[in-house]
Amino acid sequence: MQTYIELREMKFHAFHGVFPQENIVGNIYIVNLKLFVDLQPASISDNLEDTVSYADIYQCVKKEMQIPSKLIECVAGRIFRKIKSEFPTINKLEVRLSKLNPPMGGEVQAACVVFTEA
Repeated sequence: MQTYIELREMKFHAFHGVFPQENIVGNIYIVNLKLFVDLQPASISDNLEDTVSYADIYQCVKKEMQIPSKLIECVAGRIFRKIKSEFPTINKLEVRLSKLNPPMGGEVQAACVVFTEA
């Protein structure tokens, strides 16, 4: 059986981008996570120590989102590496970072990057 926790649509106002204006006004970013972890122990014990605290995961993501970067690839990679290093019980991880209304000279809802393990 494969079990996982999802954290969906975490919204952040942050200052990532190549263009100077992006570093002044910022933009809205959406982070979605899939945390593949064995949930069986927690399903029996009803104990937080037997699972992954999503509050702790959220704080980890929030901290990484506050560090300005030029590329969302860099931000998503940092989030991925930080979660994997701080939460060793996560067997597999997927990080999806979306930049809403990216400045591309056309109408685009979002630009997204995804980091996942095979």
